[in-house]
Amino acid sequence: QGPSVPSPALLFFPGEIIGGHEARPHSCPYMALVQFLIEEKKHRCGGPPTSPLCFLCSSFKVTLGAHDIEKQETTQQNFSVKAAIPHPDYNPKNYSNDIMLLKVREPPLCSYSPGSRLFPLPLGPVCRVAGWGRVTPMGSFSDTLQAVELTVQQDRECESYLRNYYNSTTQLCVGDPKEKKSSFKGDSGGPLVCKNVIHGIVSYGRNNGTPPRAFTKVSSFLSWIKKTMKSL
Repeated sequence: QGPSVPSPALLFFPGEIIGGHEARPHSCPYMALVQFLIEEKKHRCGGPPTSPLCFLCSSFKVTLGAHDIEKQETTQQNFSVKAAIPHPDYNPKNYSNDIMLLKVREPPLCSYSPGSRLFPLPLGPVCRVAGWGRVTPMGSFSDTLQAVELTVQQDRECESYLRNYYNSTTQLCVGDPKEKKSSFKGDSGGPLVCKNVIHGIVSYGRNNGTPPRAFTKVSSFLSWIKKTMKSL
């Protein structure tokens, strides 16, 4: 049954790449590095330009076209954020509706988003997650983009492992519990790309980084995304 759950803050933390590898430079052109401040401390997360996942933040800085974030690459484009729009029903106690949109002040020179059409996602496809998060649970953050291949699991895996937090209507269960591969701290908002389509967004899991972990199910929020973007 697992340990008791005294508080989500004690049990769950957002994304990091564990058991992955350095991505081929610029092979994930949809990735955005989002840097921000919480109580004057610098933090980072990653995601596609339409759905980075950072909360209670200020001083956003968005970078597109980055691989090594410690270098001034000619491919990099930096943007300030004009508006941050979290989902109106986001619940920090159980991470439900864990999605946010950012509107940048200047349009990118070009944009790329894997797949505009969502197909039914079967169990077991090999999907990819990338980010600049930590590569070990207690290690330092990576300067270069890391990637890991993960498989979608049956909902019951997360319903058992994450207990009362997991919601199969709005979340995907990702990561084989037999493998030491997952997303973790620093990768929140990173897209789960399956067959060139974004199906999920890194959300939460247990604080030891073991899979499976919960991802926000993009298909459940398409109407809200389209309505919000249209209003902007």
